[in-house]
Amino acid sequence: MIHRLLRIPETSSFFLFGPRQTGKSTLINALFPERMWKIDLLLSDQLLFYSKTPYIFRLQAEEKITRESITTIFIDEIQRLPILLAEVHFLIEKYSHCRFILTGSSARKLRRKGVDLLAGRAVERYLFPYCHEEIFDRFNLERVLRFGTLPGIWERTDEDAADRLLAYVHTYLQQEIIAEGISRNLGSFSRFLEIAAAQSGEIVNFTSISRDCALQARTVQGYYEILEDTLIGFRLEPWGASERKRLASHPKFYLFDCGVINSINRRLKEGPDPIARGRLFEHFIILETWRLRSYLQSEARLFFWRTSNGLEIDLLIEKHGTIVAACEIKSSSIIEGTKLTGLRSFSEEYPDVPRFVVAQVESAYEISGVRVIPWQRYLELVRTWL
Repeated sequence: MIHRLLRIPETSSFFLFGPRQTGKSTLINALFPERMWKIDLLLSDQLLFYSKTPYIFRLQAEEKITRESITTIFIDEIQRLPILLAEVHFLIEKYSHCRFILTGSSARKLRRKGVDLLAGRAVERYLFPYCHEEIFDRFNLERVLRFGTLPGIWERTDEDAADRLLAYVHTYLQQEIIAEGISRNLGSFSRFLEIAAAQSGEIVNFTSISRDCALQARTVQGYYEILEDTLIGFRLEPWGASERKRLASHPKFYLFDCGVINSINRRLKEGPDPIARGRLFEHFIILETWRLRSYLQSEARLFFWRTSNGLEIDLLIEKHGTIVAACEIKSSSIIEGTKLTGLRSFSEEYPDVPRFVVAQVESAYEISGVRVIPWQRYLELVRTWL
């Protein structure tokens, strides 16, 4: 089994959230092979049974704990039946030596129903598709940019990977979105998702997207919230001098996997063109940074920087109030001074911040006070910044 970077709490109960097929159940089953009782709410019979009689779960759990010496109870896809959390809460209070593991692909239903996520009695962890460090010995950048790193897909043949990614997107629409309660708007959400994928990594303009989707801006905002809540994507906020300025500006939005982006955009059968490849390379670096920050449980925050006249830096890493690195991401193998305009402008306001270009260069060098580094070196350095 591939070693995952996720740090599982040693003793406490925890939620493990992540998009579908990122390996949550596989990881838990591997880490806790014995003395574990599992409830799988993806199974319709178990979902139906416990939805009608949630108190039976508590009685069964007490039997397992007191008479069978079970010390770990695993509920898979907990968001499908939030009412069970009340029973879990009671059991944690009564049996402190028993650990509860609660996995799911969305916390949306839990929050929407006013569930308190066990009032701090269980910590939260997140699992993502494989990152570079986890599959280092078999990593292939071109394949990752095309098919992504979802477990069960990245090692398949090209044809099989493409078929499975298409099925993944279809399953997500049919299961996840219907489960979120907007099935009557599935057609409009499908149109929105295509536009969101085509514009992934760009600044979000709700008015423009709503016009393209023939939807109200509030509906588009709600759809983006669903993507965030189901962990299909995340916002990258703009850097400003104050929180108020950041909140007043438009964010960027990144979908969670390059293969899923290409599947929605119908770009799986052939490799991406140079422009698309450049965008996917930026996605790859941003996604790796986002995942590592979560796995390291870092307090660092990620932003992008953009001026009113369009000068931009792809990624700022801020920790404890200080910007520790400003990074431009380029898929080029040759970086010249003409590509450093944004970093030069940024240095006028923040002269002490280290500046980097992350690129597909063979070795590092410096130009105009900017360090140009191979992307592999960046993935080593970013751990020290997070």
